[in-house]
Amino acid sequence: MKRLVSYIVIGVGVLLLLSGLKDTDAIGVKKQLSYCDIQVKKTLGKIKGSGLLPRCIDTNATDWYKTDIYDWTSGFWPGILWYDYENTKDEKVKEEAIRYTEALIPLLKPDHQGDHDLGFQFYCSFGNAYRLTGNEKYKQILLKGADKLSGFYNPKVGTMLSWPGMVAEMNWPHNTIMDNMMNLELLFWAAKNGGNKKYYDMAVSHAKVTMENQFRPDGSCYHVAIYDTITGRFLKGVTNQGYDDNSMWARGQAWAIYGYTLVYRETGSKKYLRFVEKVTDLYLKRLPEDFIPYWDFDDPAIPNAPKDASSAAIVASGLLELVQLEDNKQKAKQYKEAAINMLYSLSSDKYQSRDKNPSFLLHSTGNLPGGYEIDASINYADYYYIEALTRYKKMENKFN
Repeated sequence: MKRLVSYIVIGVGVLLLLSGLKDTDAIGVKKQLSYCDIQVKKTLGKIKGSGLLPRCIDTNATDWYKTDIYDWTSGFWPGILWYDYENTKDEKVKEEAIRYTEALIPLLKPDHQGDHDLGFQFYCSFGNAYRLTGNEKYKQILLKGADKLSGFYNPKVGTMLSWPGMVAEMNWPHNTIMDNMMNLELLFWAAKNGGNKKYYDMAVSHAKVTMENQFRPDGSCYHVAIYDTITGRFLKGVTNQGYDDNSMWARGQAWAIYGYTLVYRETGSKKYLRFVEKVTDLYLKRLPEDFIPYWDFDDPAIPNAPKDASSAAIVASGLLELVQLEDNKQKAKQYKEAAINMLYSLSSDKYQSRDKNPSFLLHSTGNLPGGYEIDASINYADYYYIEALTRYKKMENKFN
């Protein structure tokens, strides 16, 4: 009975939310961005002088687990700072954004191999830095980052190698994870901004081969695709972070929605628009009532399984771009409403960290099979949350 009442309350809230969209800022975007600024400054105070970056806060902890620049998530904290600066114009935040961004430059050193995450590390940090400052130095660093990332492209397969370490460890000769769709943005950007024009072809090939092999007929995706390095043939789809090889891992589907949206934006090819609609529609169809997915849509423990706020934040941000690219007005309306509902839930007392810790959001799941970051606050959830809020603010410029 209590569960039924909660669903009714959520339903009424959603109806009120959607009925008032034309005349009011239902999310309270200024309030939420102000909240993000408060939390950013809490974090800056806590990590000052450490030389490290905030990554996650486990359940019931109150402070950040910190990491160095070589962690795959190292670009998210600088990116958060740039978004906060964009919305506040606080010069002190800008100074910190510059400091944490430029700390990542050693990732370009030849003795640092890296992997596909170079896209996350450089585009979230230096990408936002260049967008907001126009500093030529940042442009050159981005181009060097794209050049290093392009080294993981395998022309025989037609995709980027994601995890070099897994070749021997898991006997995955050429592995491509769905997360890699996000890193194509750096290649697309570089091809348009003075980099090798072949970067565009690499990104398109990666998207095409991934679309043809790493998805099931219903539009759900495998986390990892394994290819033969000699023939380039797709061998199998497996998981590393999902419930099992054939389940729909929530964040993997989120990466696909965001990733194919940017591929359509960059190519203008309708086949990618129609495809991202299919991938998105399945995700939205399977969401629970509060629009925040469980960590894996097929976990038999649902409704007692952990949620994943990071997936909701990624999808909300992706959808707010997709609605501006849609050629179908009804789809655009549907996707905008879904994105707003996600942000509405994420901005509630259930999902915001508030006084519990200095992050933005609670209830994300990093790697449940690996046994870490379960029901945690995680930096990439915060990054895509503030990005989504910023996109919404720009769309609804009457709230500026």
